[in-house]
Amino acid sequence: MSQYLVRNPRTGENDYTFTVPTAEQIGTTCQHLRQAQAHWRQAGATARIAALQQWKAAVQRHHEALVAALTADTGRKTESILEANLLISSIERWCGIAEGFFSQPIEKPASVPFIHIRQDVQPYQLVGVISPWNFPLLLSIIDAIPALLAGCSVIVKPSEVTPRFIEPLLKTIHEVPALAGVFTYIAGAGDTGAQLLQEVDLVCFTGSVATGKKVYTTAAERFIPAFLELGGKDPALVFEGADLDQATSSLLWGSSVNAGHSCLSIERIYVQESIFEPFVNSLVQKAKALRFAWPSVDDGQIGPIISERQVAIIDEHLRDALAQGATLHTGKGYCEPIGGGYWCFPTVLTKVHHGMKIMTEETFGPIMPVMSFRDEAEAIRLANGTIFGLSAAVFASTWQEALRIGQRIEAGAISINDSALTAIIHEGEKNAFKASGLGGTRMGPGAIRRFMRQQAYLIKQEAVRSPWWF
Repeated sequence: MSQYLVRNPRTGENDYTFTVPTAEQIGTTCQHLRQAQAHWRQAGATARIAALQQWKAAVQRHHEALVAALTADTGRKTESILEANLLISSIERWCGIAEGFFSQPIEKPASVPFIHIRQDVQPYQLVGVISPWNFPLLLSIIDAIPALLAGCSVIVKPSEVTPRFIEPLLKTIHEVPALAGVFTYIAGAGDTGAQLLQEVDLVCFTGSVATGKKVYTTAAERFIPAFLELGGKDPALVFEGADLDQATSSLLWGSSVNAGHSCLSIERIYVQESIFEPFVNSLVQKAKALRFAWPSVDDGQIGPIISERQVAIIDEHLRDALAQGATLHTGKGYCEPIGGGYWCFPTVLTKVHHGMKIMTEETFGPIMPVMSFRDEAEAIRLANGTIFGLSAAVFASTWQEALRIGQRIEAGAISINDSALTAIIHEGEKNAFKASGLGGTRMGPGAIRRFMRQQAYLIKQEAVRSPWWF
């Protein structure tokens, strides 16, 4: 067994270690999860809901420890509290959805009078979840909870960049014996994730397009389902007549929350020519009022860049834009080294175009490139001019007008007169478009259905001769 060193995003020091499980250990863990799954499935939805409710109570008891671990993982506090709170509310929401899901009628007559159809579902035995570093807790449970309620066993491998939360979370799971046998976490890097793919019956992956392609290839070779939530380059469209105070406040948050580390972060802003100048002035003024959360996590709104690898990407995109003539209104134009960590101030850019990486590649930082458009046709062309299609935002004079325009955007979730609402609102069913992912919705009853295979029993209830026999 080897030890893995983990960097602290605030200090830059390697101040945490974990033991990487061997392939044999991963195999043994998965075998135990498979053995326990049969009882978990047979116990029924009511028992599974009860176990999840017990887990919610355990999470509430360990809330402070979870927040502390997440804060150490990511270097930011407000979003860490939000993650822990969202876990609690997510368990409650999913339990409510599951109650309705499993109470649906499952019997019906066939078109042939003497045949009756009984519908059933069989959950996949073992689901593997591979989750990223930007929201370590939230994105590790977003697939796990509906899979558990479906009757699956679940094993999660979070990012090796942010593994500290695993320990307190496992304590909450172990306080619920019915859950502990079918749900666990393992710490590890890419090799561990690759090994996990060889053991599970279905995989949910959240991360980059490049790694997602590798996961998809392996899943195809093993002939198992893969649900992929990948990158984004989310656009926002701001039209004449929109409330500029509301739009700039919303987009500043949607672009900069969690230091821009979100797949649904607004990464491109398009503003109609007639309101371009007042929009930029307002956005710049509000951005300048923000502060780094330094030297204390309670001192400001913007945390450090969590992953050191992301620093190079953000800096490269900014260098490319500035070299091609972009105007810098806020920020330094690069990630600043402070206290051993790296920090990027919310950065407003103008004079940008689609020949720049900042407008076409996922930056994953608090960067707001603002570009003007003449009319609706040009705005739609610019918004859809991307390989990504995760989410978007539209601001207009009325919500009806914004909705009409939003219906022309090629993305899975469109926020109307607000932005990045899928970070908060998890009930709307949606799919990722284009290179932003594959597979069914993570939201609503459809999210549970992903983890089940449909069975149909075609029952002949009368002793009659079938007319199609020889």
